Amino acid sequence: MKSLQHFLGSLGNPKFAPTALRVAAVVGSIVFAINHGPALAKGNMTKTRWASGLLTYVVPYLVSVHGQISNQCRSRSREE
Repeated sequence: MKSLQHFLGSLGNPKFAPTALRVAAVVGSIVFAINHGPALAKGNMTKTRWASGLLTYVVPYLVSVHGQISNQCRSRSREE
């Protein structure tokens, strides 16, 4: 539970956020285009699709923060 609290507390950390935002923008846009591009082009976006589209950006952000935290923890372990 402590690691989950650490992760949640790190989501807005200015040390991790810039990289995570770039990852979310690039990866999220690619995945959004793949999954929702045709529906967007045809004007067939529903509330459910928009919610899914939002998660398309949130997930890469979360994964990037997790990766940065994991890397930081590994680096600290090596220093000890």
